[in-house]
Amino acid sequence: NGSGKSTVLSILSGLFDYSGRIKLLNIDLADYDLPSLAHVRSYLSQQDKPSFSIPVFQYLSLAVSALQNVDMTQLQLALDEICQRLDIQDKLSRNIQQLSGGEWQRVRLAAACLQVWPTINPQATLLLLDEPAAALDIGQEAAMYQLVRKISQQGITVVMVNHDLNRTLREADNVMLLDQGLCVAFGSVEQVMTVESLQAVFKTSIDKIDHNGRPCLVFID
Repeated sequence: NGSGKSTVLSILSGLFDYSGRIKLLNIDLADYDLPSLAHVRSYLSQQDKPSFSIPVFQYLSLAVSALQNVDMTQLQLALDEICQRLDIQDKLSRNIQQLSGGEWQRVRLAAACLQVWPTINPQATLLLLDEPAAALDIGQEAAMYQLVRKISQQGITVVMVNHDLNRTLREADNVMLLDQGLCVAFGSVEQVMTVESLQAVFKTSIDKIDHNGRPCLVFID
């Protein structure tokens, strides 16, 4: 906490000022206008509920409002699949102000995924997620990872802020480990998520075991 994870993601979104240079698709991030950014990346910030009051289906429509020439048949197919995977089909007519924390998080995740769904937005390349599992129970979390995994398999790069080290160990290709505002390690999961590195950052005893053929981190008091 406080190590700079959300700051890194917000800078990558292109919505906040930064020093230095960042390139997305070989174009300086600072040279993108907001509509152009909306075509190539989607950004899920930490949980926040807007002050306005609209139904869920209208909120989801905002996710594709910047896109042009959207195929409505493909949009409906994508919407149906995303809502089914996140189990929010029955929430579409609900007001966003009447949703629980977990329901709202799933609606926000659905909007972020819809914006970069390849069949309706072929220009999309990047999905930024800041702690997307917040407020989700274990079943909803599993469904979320299945959805994100499918998006990644369709060619979308996913950058996720995550506190769940075991999920990171299983799901990530590359990991950046932050500590007090500094990047202390970056590379493959095997290179970064060593017991020695994690113990040094999290100041607790950790063991890595094999569980049904998969690595698992165990935290020891």
